[in-house]
Amino acid sequence: MTPSAAALRKITDQLQAVEAESGDGVIQLGRDSSLKVSNLAKVFFPKPGITKGEVMRYYTSVWPYLRTVLADRPLSLKRFPDGVAGKFFFQQKAPPNPPDVVRVESIKSPAGEIQERIIGGTLGTTLYCTQIGAFECNPWNVRVGSLSDPDFTVIDLDPGPKSPFARVIEVALWVKEALDHLGLHAGVKTSGATGIHIVIPLPPKSTDAVAERVPRLIAEAVAGAHPQSATVVRPISKRGSSKIYVDFGQNARGKTIAAAYGVRARPEASVSTPLRWDELTPGLDPRDFTIRTLAARLETVGDLWGPIMKRPNPARIVTTL
Repeated sequence: MTPSAAALRKITDQLQAVEAESGDGVIQLGRDSSLKVSNLAKVFFPKPGITKGEVMRYYTSVWPYLRTVLADRPLSLKRFPDGVAGKFFFQQKAPPNPPDVVRVESIKSPAGEIQERIIGGTLGTTLYCTQIGAFECNPWNVRVGSLSDPDFTVIDLDPGPKSPFARVIEVALWVKEALDHLGLHAGVKTSGATGIHIVIPLPPKSTDAVAERVPRLIAEAVAGAHPQSATVVRPISKRGSSKIYVDFGQNARGKTIAAAYGVRARPEASVSTPLRWDELTPGLDPRDFTIRTLAARLETVGDLWGPIMKRPNPARIVTTL
């Protein structure tokens, strides 16, 4: 159950109070659930001075939007115990003895191993991940009840070091043209870093093969039509420093991209932010979407992601590509 707006405000107030006092305390998440937190005043993002506590408050504020993005999905954790200026490491398996508010399930890994994994969908789980420095928690494209049925597939536009963001936008619009030609729809969002993610909702009972084939066909078509700007060549050394890599390879089982509304490990504490297609204009700057600016945007545009992801593309089109 999603906490009410009033309940979320109470959680935010508790987080603020704990940070203002010792930085350590216990947050009541519901009538029978709580989470121990510590070091909330630790600075996670030095440039804007954003603390662990502020990251937790951000996630609490966007929880009505983020919950559906993460719900029932295994998560891949990228942990920054000392913030973005420190070392990081990836974690796939759940930590031993997590708090009761954290959902953990036994699932089969892509290699066939049964593993304990953190599963998204509760605020307690997301706050705990932030507590251990994993403010980047990226969801699989399947849910725990249907691990063989991906419900979305992704095209990740990754610019070369000499590619301006305006070129990323240009390639994104070419992808949109290809989708329109096929009769498909997709959501578009900033990656939270330097790229753009285009996410295509799949029909029920789609397979891993479909999730890998559909973006590959679109990516190859775009790169073939615009070879001076786009490429599907995987080795970085062979792509060309000014081209956009149209990456269709993030759709195998267990591969992930940044969650919509998720915080990224960038100096400005940027957020992977859903966009309207008509916002893809030359003046768009992904650095404008941060922990501190997203609340005002959401008050204006609301949830652009949920409605798109709830509307699967037609099986009669997807399965015949």
